[in-house]
Amino acid sequence: MRNFDYSPLYRSTVGFDRLFSLLDSLGQPDQSAPSYPPYNIERTGEHAYRISMAVAGFAEGDLSIEAKQNVLTVKGEQDDNTDENVEVLFRGIASRAFERRFQLADHVEVRSANLENGLLHIDLVREIPEAMKARKIEISGKTPKQIETKTKKTVSAK
Repeated sequence: MRNFDYSPLYRSTVGFDRLFSLLDSLGQPDQSAPSYPPYNIERTGEHAYRISMAVAGFAEGDLSIEAKQNVLTVKGEQDDNTDENVEVLFRGIASRAFERRFQLADHVEVRSANLENGLLHIDLVREIPEAMKARKIEISGKTPKQIETKTKKTVSAK
């Protein structure tokens, strides 16, 4: 795999640190990245997304979801309160603690989360602020001088 040196870009740009850090981390994938619990990321609309995580055996109280500074963190911890009268012969359902982080794009907000049939669904929406949306500029056939004289006439008439 190729290694890229982003240090020249750090010297000539301001405010893109997070982008270069993400690119740098993509270039060197972590082989020990956790694969538990499995999850899907789905696009449910033009600006809507859903993360579905398989968390069989976890109750709502065992899970916590936190969104902070463009990072969504999902944690799961179960109390190991098994009945002392029950002897487990085989444990195939994982009940280990986990922490999964998702990097969110700018203006992506968590709308809701629900636990259904062992799947945790987290709904996300990207809401672009009005100031950042594209706006249509009307084209007039008047020159700046014509607009200026028209403005002066309406001001002097008042």
